[in-house]
Amino acid sequence: MSLGALDRPLLIVVGSGGVGKTTLAAALGLTSAAEGTDTLVMTFDPSLRLKDALGVGEEARDREVAVEVDTPGRLDVSLLDARRTFDQLVRQYAPSDAAAERIFQNRFYQHLAGNLAGILEYMAVERLFEVSRSGRYQRIILDTPPTRQALDFLGAPDRMVEFLQSGPVRVAQRQWFDASGRLAVKPLKILGKSLESWLDRLVGLDLLREMAEFFQAFGPLYEGFRDRAGEVGKLLRAPGTHFLLVAGPGGERIPDALFFARRLREGGHHLGPIVVNQMHPELPAQLSADGDVAEGLRLLSWLGDRDHRGLAELQALLTTRETLVGLPLLPTPPTDLAALDALGRLLLETLAAARS
Repeated sequence: MSLGALDRPLLIVVGSGGVGKTTLAAALGLTSAAEGTDTLVMTFDPSLRLKDALGVGEEARDREVAVEVDTPGRLDVSLLDARRTFDQLVRQYAPSDAAAERIFQNRFYQHLAGNLAGILEYMAVERLFEVSRSGRYQRIILDTPPTRQALDFLGAPDRMVEFLQSGPVRVAQRQWFDASGRLAVKPLKILGKSLESWLDRLVGLDLLREMAEFFQAFGPLYEGFRDRAGEVGKLLRAPGTHFLLVAGPGGERIPDALFFARRLREGGHHLGPIVVNQMHPELPAQLSADGDVAEGLRLLSWLGDRDHRGLAELQALLTTRETLVGLPLLPTPPTDLAALDALGRLLLETLAAARS
């Protein structure tokens, strides 16, 4: 089965948290391999259930791991890890092994690599660019970070460049301390130990030394990071890169879906289909029951009406350029490869019917 509207070399699945992005990305990866395409699914620490279904473990954080499937195309999975990706970039751009080790041992780096806002998103697109450039896969499917604003990663390359070119970073690269650990900048050095004592009480001189050492050691890496950030931005806007927008059901989710669609268009990205996932079914009006069963049916009926009403309202707010489909809430989450394959085929069949 062809992926139809999703037949692109790079497919990026975006949307708010908790809407089933990771599961849909895995399902599409399996369906892509089944059509004979060598495929990589890149995701952020999926649930244990999904790891078990795909048959991958922690080794997928270090390298792409093959999924044992009987398909014409190869299916590999990669679990994105911000810290490990950052470490790999340091090794790649550092002028020597000693320089890289100096950065790794820096306490400021050890905190920065996993906690600075935007690092996770930037490392996602860095890893994506590296794999895309390798040419090992005919299709890559990226499940985006599970953050409140799941489109943060789109601006991550630009934010990284802005950070590296900012005034505070340039100031931090100056030689603030001498070999003995004393303040070396002349205007400050004149004030002597009194200033050092005051700074030590205020923020801690050890922390300031480690920050200065980090930025000085990191200096040789800046040019490589800037160049890569520009290339990553081009990749995200390339004609062969499309975005699958996944939204939750119900009218209250409409603003999120419209926000994502607008951000993608304004950023020059190519928006593919919009999928409202996990919709409750519409129940026949003639169903009747007593007691607790009746209450349950009334609730399900209300949820079904809400979800389908929300789908119609969203459709009315979109332009004719966007394809909108709804996928039903499954009785049980996919727990094996067969269930994931069935979900991927259901999505493709639903998209094909919407475009016919």
